[in-house]
Amino acid sequence: MISKELLKEILIRQRKLLEERMKEKQVEREQIDKIKELKDLKHAVIITGIRRAGKSFFLSQIAKTFYSSYYYLNFEDERLYKFSVEDFELFYQTAIELFGESRTIFLDEIQNIKGWERWVRRMHDEGFKLYLTGSNAGLLSKELGTLLTGRHIPVVLFPFSFIEFLHFKEFDFKKEDIYITERRAKIVRYFEEYIQKGGFPEFLKNGNIEILQGYFNDILQRDVVQRYSVKYPLQLKELARYMITNSGKLMSYNKLRQISELKSTNTVIKYVDYIKTAYLIFTVPFFSYSLKQQLRNPFKVYSIDVGLKNTISFSFSKDFGRVYENIAVLHLLRKGYDVYYWKGENGEEVDFVVKRANKIEHLIQVTYELEENKEREIKSLINASKELKCNSLIILTKEYEGEEKIKNKIVRYTPLWKWLLVSDL
Repeated sequence: MISKELLKEILIRQRKLLEERMKEKQVEREQIDKIKELKDLKHAVIITGIRRAGKSFFLSQIAKTFYSSYYYLNFEDERLYKFSVEDFELFYQTAIELFGESRTIFLDEIQNIKGWERWVRRMHDEGFKLYLTGSNAGLLSKELGTLLTGRHIPVVLFPFSFIEFLHFKEFDFKKEDIYITERRAKIVRYFEEYIQKGGFPEFLKNGNIEILQGYFNDILQRDVVQRYSVKYPLQLKELARYMITNSGKLMSYNKLRQISELKSTNTVIKYVDYIKTAYLIFTVPFFSYSLKQQLRNPFKVYSIDVGLKNTISFSFSKDFGRVYENIAVLHLLRKGYDVYYWKGENGEEVDFVVKRANKIEHLIQVTYELEENKEREIKSLINASKELKCNSLIILTKEYEGEEKIKNKIVRYTPLWKWLLVSDL
């Protein structure tokens, strides 16, 4: 239990900090448009994503943009370590005393309170609009699946996209900029910086790589090792580092077992899942209409952020092709697509099979050095197009742009930076 006086102190202080945050110059997140669609629905909005991606700032944007009356509580505050599910009613009563009546509640890092979903379910049923954030996809999905099925809508917050990075740099991008030489050149320079630094807001402000190294260690310790009582934390850390270092390469659980020196493949499967639920990585499976075939084949792993990948990587070489792939897949995931890779019987490979619902919408290759790889990339796309019955064929490049008709198929070439800014995907 927590005392009412301490809770009052926390609520007043946190409210002041939130209001100060609102006054700061912020990058408006792309997902604010999604919130505009959801704010009038009765569903709870669950904002998830990796730590330090800006979920608390995003809550302040939502509050500032859409609400004049609300309650806010951030469970990362160490003074709330005694807070339990029984204290939620005290929180509600105290908030009314301090701020008057409201029907909107913001709860930050909710996964820190065991049993939170029961109180949230009751408040939802009583007509309150709830916004919750959390840094662990696995725990939230488990808890939401029990008591809030059909009553919530998830929104995933990533580190800055490229267009958010431009806004951070105070570059007011407009689509016509791609046709203005000076503006286009500046965008390309910013993109070169983006593929080095990534999109974690605090790191972009300070530029100290120890910030990203700290994120990596802190996320593994708090969201994985402590939460799941991991028995082999050193092996878990090396496993995470290896996968992030080798983003874009094919992997299997058996191979990861050998590399990590863990004795059990089942342990490796669990550890990979833990690292995924903490949002450090995403996996891209082999495309097949057969789930069994998907599971039998290797998968690809991508990092949540290329700046993080560059910082904690084992390798000092710059494989820009893999970095380009990583940025492209994050763009597709932000847009809500299901993403797979394809491999043909003769070893041809397509980087991304892009699917929504039951329809394959695009086949995408990503290449940094087009001239060296053009023939191979096209051959793979054409063969995949025939097998998967998809005619939207895209090759993302460093700078080459155009269209080419090959075997009655149209292949479109687009610079990655431009695709990120103006594509319909």
